[in-house]
Amino acid sequence: MSSSLPDILRDFERVPASVVARAAEFQSAILADVAGRRGALDGRIKALRPRMKLAGSALTVEVRPGDNLMIHAAIAMAKPGDVLVIDGKGDTSAALMGTIMMTACQKLGIAGVVMDGACRDSLEIDEMNFPVFAVGTNPNGPTKNVGGRIGHPVSVGGVTVHAGDFVIGDADGVVVVERAKIESLLPLAGKKVADEAARVAAIGRGDTTAKWLDAALRTAGVLKEGETL
Repeated sequence: MSSSLPDILRDFERVPASVVARAAEFQSAILADVAGRRGALDGRIKALRPRMKLAGSALTVEVRPGDNLMIHAAIAMAKPGDVLVIDGKGDTSAALMGTIMMTACQKLGIAGVVMDGACRDSLEIDEMNFPVFAVGTNPNGPTKNVGGRIGHPVSVGGVTVHAGDFVIGDADGVVVVERAKIESLLPLAGKKVADEAARVAAIGRGDTTAKWLDAALRTAGVLKEGETL
């Protein structure tokens, strides 16, 4: 007898709140770098306002374009600190969420929303100070008719996201790191921040030379051996 996974997966591990809090201290770019320059969503998915920031565990949602039935279901089952990560198929012909749903998310302690789709009521969402990352906005409302999936892997902005993965978003965009990997990256992130601060300080003192540049140009075949800029 064959068995299939249900459309809604309710039980999955999340990143511990203490790890989320530590990881949230870093910029998305720092975590993307120490994760091997991977996990960054396509730049078309960006904050409604540059000051918006979010961090938390992914609650994944897959919907049909322009239909938000499963987002309502996800909100009903979300836990505080979750980030709704919605595979809206990149459709921007209708908004998947607006003020009413975002207000419910905020009241429930949901950490934010990331969607490969559109939202609406952007001015009100800005006034709420609730972090939303989307492809864009559209005044058209969605339908609520078509089933989808919750808790399954989704593809959002060209990145595969699993339920429970760590998600961070800021003015530069959104980065996703595997749940089991994020804690091990934090010491590397701390070192990178320190190294970059030291380099910026050195530049401020007049040391603007990129000491690695000539060697890299030789490796790339731009400079001959022994040649310098």
